[in-house]
Amino acid sequence: MTDITLFGGRKLSFASDKPLVMGILNMTSDSFYAPSRIKSASDAASKASAMAREGADIIDIGAESTRPGSMPVGEDDEIAALTPVVEAVRRALPEMPISIDTRNPRAARMTLKAGADIVNDVSGLEPEGMAGEMVSLLRESGAAYVLTHTQGTPDVMQNDPRYDDFFAELLEFFERKLKILSLAGVSRERVIIDPGVGFGKAQRDNLEILANIGELGRFGLPVLIGASRKSFIGRVMDEAGFSEIGVPPEERLGGTLAVSAICAADGASIIRVHDVKENRQAIEIANAVRIFRHDSGV
Repeated sequence: MTDITLFGGRKLSFASDKPLVMGILNMTSDSFYAPSRIKSASDAASKASAMAREGADIIDIGAESTRPGSMPVGEDDEIAALTPVVEAVRRALPEMPISIDTRNPRAARMTLKAGADIVNDVSGLEPEGMAGEMVSLLRESGAAYVLTHTQGTPDVMQNDPRYDDFFAELLEFFERKLKILSLAGVSRERVIIDPGVGFGKAQRDNLEILANIGELGRFGLPVLIGASRKSFIGRVMDEAGFSEIGVPPEERLGGTLAVSAICAADGASIIRVHDVKENRQAIEIANAVRIFRHDSGV
């Protein structure tokens, strides 16, 4: 797997075989995990700097909630929220790769100009019109791109998602979308794939992703997993008897750390999290065990 060179000489390096940690900053008032919400550009720069000290390798900034049932944000509102934050984080952390969590090609374009490096797009290159704009932007800008699998838009994606053969359809999705990008002149070496935990997935589908991370390596591309504090973790904990009324996002850190350790052990390239320090610790332990197992032949 090759490194990805970003703007300004920044780089995503996968040479160590240890997952990179992507820290989450949300500029939305309705993100499902309230402590991740940021109120101002200065607040964002301060929190991003703290994440960097705790071991973040990438900062991911979003201004549109994509939790199940969320409604789209106006294009102008999204740009107005994102641009000063990206500028502030870039000033504070000149060497830090910055990712923008957006489905909007125009918002992506404006934030790349403001200092971002990566477009983290949960749309799955749908619908066709918006996808064409996004592909054109990627070809023209040379930005790195996170291609995410989803079924439907955030407002309806969890309304009884179904597949005939989930994992086969997931693999077919990536094959098809990667071909579209390649034919349009977007370099494959700049693409990161995300199976989209929680995006149009039933509980079984999310668990199948985590049980088969290694299978996604067939594409030879970095694999990003974003499962931090998501509802499927709460459901596992509910079924284990931790709560009769549902384990809220604020109480899902332990489950998140278990997921991060599994992802690190099974070959994920980037792990997107709310709690950088704690997840970095879990990843370091999982990676140390993986290396020992490999080196000792256990």
